[in-house]
Amino acid sequence: MSVCPSRSSFAPTDPRPWRFGFRNVSIADRFGNRTTQRVEVRMTTLTTPLRRQLGIEVPVVQAPIGSAVTTELVAAVADAGGLGTLALTWVTAEEAVRRIRQVRRMTPRPFAANLVLDFPVDELLDACLAESVPVISTFWGDPAAVTERVHSAGSLHLHTVGSVAEAVRAVAAGVDVIVAQGCEAGGHVRGDVTTMALVPAVVDAVHPVPVIAAGGIADGRGLAAALALGAQAGWLGTRFLTASEAATHEVYRQAVIQAAPQDAVHTRCFDGGWPNAPHRALRNSTLRAWEAADRPAAPNRPGEGAVVARSADGRAWSRYDDMVPAPGMSGDVEALALYAGQSAGLVHDVAPAGRIVADIAADATALTRRTHTS
Repeated sequence: MSVCPSRSSFAPTDPRPWRFGFRNVSIADRFGNRTTQRVEVRMTTLTTPLRRQLGIEVPVVQAPIGSAVTTELVAAVADAGGLGTLALTWVTAEEAVRRIRQVRRMTPRPFAANLVLDFPVDELLDACLAESVPVISTFWGDPAAVTERVHSAGSLHLHTVGSVAEAVRAVAAGVDVIVAQGCEAGGHVRGDVTTMALVPAVVDAVHPVPVIAAGGIADGRGLAAALALGAQAGWLGTRFLTASEAATHEVYRQAVIQAAPQDAVHTRCFDGGWPNAPHRALRNSTLRAWEAADRPAAPNRPGEGAVVARSADGRAWSRYDDMVPAPGMSGDVEALALYAGQSAGLVHDVAPAGRIVADIAADATALTRRTHTS
């Protein structure tokens, strides 16, 4: 179960400790305009072996939040000391290469690429490895199918699981880092155990392989709690939906900001394009109508097949499609899947990704210090 030390070779040659002071962070607004701002950073009781292994300064990982991920978001998280993640499953290999190279032009820091193994991703994986992406993140499938290729290219392999048994199988396959996803998480959800119960159980089962906690984390309190459970980093998706660099439609963004924890519903409603994959999304008009009809199966759901929105390029999106509202869409975009976790109840504003990372790190550090000194 040991982690191969040679795969930390992508870490910067001059890794800077997370310390008191200010750093220049490149920040993009939702229109792609970039400015440089000075962000205060404070050290640190947040140093973990995984942080050093990944070559990052803060144990914060931006989850692959589907089409809301932009190269600006990934670069901003990386520049702030975290690990940004590209979501590449549903793009072409050529587009994946373009995005990888664009991130590299924006930041010298490490970043990850995520691939969902329930879909054909061989060409995409080849493209990522040919571009020397340092961290490959996988989900929803057997990691054994790709681990050897990832390692042969010198990259680190993260895999997301929803149970202890799945974590043990992944480690047996050679995965380097486990992402333990609690069922509070937004988007597609692998298991049915909460983060509080799952993370320490996985940590115990796969030791000494490092574990990242996912699900329900949106601020420094959540990160500090994850570290206390034995995780070595926190995996945040919902919080970054309202980052100014994210490609989130304003209707979607405001829905997240206004949501209470109970508004994020575990369901199988939005299955168009990814069947039999449970997920968590905010209750909206589509979900309410489906629930009122006693949750019938396809094709007998209310409004089945109706086009509810169109992309800027004219592509039609139907009710129940596995698609979130993106900038430029028109129509009844509120009726599309509003993927978000229960941590939406902790998200109250739009902020640059760099500031989100810095605030989470500062708050987690303060809480950890308080615990150590009390």
